[in-house]
Amino acid sequence: MPKKKVGIVFGGKSAEHEVSLQSAKNIVDAIDKDKYDVVLIGIDKQGKWHINNESSYLINAENPKLIQLNKSNESVAIVPGKTDHQLVKADDAGMLDQLDAVFPIVHGTLGEDGSLQGMMRIANLPFVGTGVLGSAVCMDKDIAKRLLKAAGINVANGVAYSRAKRNQIDFAAVKKQVGIPMFIKPANQGSSVGVSKVSTEKEFAEAIDQAFQYDQKIVIEETLKGREIECAVLGNEDPKSSVPGEILPQTEFYSYESKYIDESGARLEMPAKLSETEVERLQKTAVEAFETLECEGLARVDFFLTEDGEVYVNEVNTLPGFTRISMYPKLWELSGVSYPKLIDRLIELAIERHEKNGTLKSAVWEEE
Repeated sequence: MPKKKVGIVFGGKSAEHEVSLQSAKNIVDAIDKDKYDVVLIGIDKQGKWHINNESSYLINAENPKLIQLNKSNESVAIVPGKTDHQLVKADDAGMLDQLDAVFPIVHGTLGEDGSLQGMMRIANLPFVGTGVLGSAVCMDKDIAKRLLKAAGINVANGVAYSRAKRNQIDFAAVKKQVGIPMFIKPANQGSSVGVSKVSTEKEFAEAIDQAFQYDQKIVIEETLKGREIECAVLGNEDPKSSVPGEILPQTEFYSYESKYIDESGARLEMPAKLSETEVERLQKTAVEAFETLECEGLARVDFFLTEDGEVYVNEVNTLPGFTRISMYPKLWELSGVSYPKLIDRLIELAIERHEKNGTLKSAVWEEE
């Protein structure tokens, strides 16, 4: 059987650029080279797409603090054809590789918010992960939690403000509603970027300023006291949850540094020390949240498990990190799915969904 050509798209313009580079490296290292030919497409911080060589696509690849995309001299674009999808050179429109599937591992804005997914749909490309709607919904913490709450799934008490309503944000009123300490977050960021835990009015004002640097909308939430548990979900129409793992932050909260740079910033308990009943409840809720938010392929569902046994969904991440200390691949490995097999299954799920979507009728008239 001929090898499939898989484009790995990574980097991007978001604040999670370096995380994406780390994730791409792990995927490239683990993917089954006997089954797949890898085409590396790096997006720099200005949004330019580069075709990269596997031997030199990263600078300081082993150092999370210094890792960089090695920009190539050859910029590319993905364009839809009448029946095919094609990589072309941006400079002279010369044809490059035709891809069988894409593994987008661009975290954050323009990567997991539905933008890149919409582009893949237009280009008629099978791609790993959730589609346009689910990606956009899960990226917006405000909208996602409204939908989860409507489905009867517990979420933290909170409020959201757009930049247009910034002058309505009042510390005393918010404190009365959510208590202190509280968390202030950009609504559409991941990896704890721009997140602050605050207790005073001065901290509150500074955190509002910081969060609005990253988004046009922010959310302010109560602090839930409980264990931080995560489940990895895999599948399309019949998704399954991994065994749960527990995050034990060694800092005040599970920050960007703890997740991707400082390996001592958090301790991982895998599997989490839970009763059989608790495991079943968390796995069931993970799948319910996955389906409620229209996820496909993969997602990591983050929970708080309170002392009184209540389960709260904190976030559903549709393109979780694939770095060497990331929970998603670690949880599946613990559940019996190796890293290479996990990548293989994700590509299979992408192609399966694409083929099923291809059987749908279109309202577009065929040209005669």
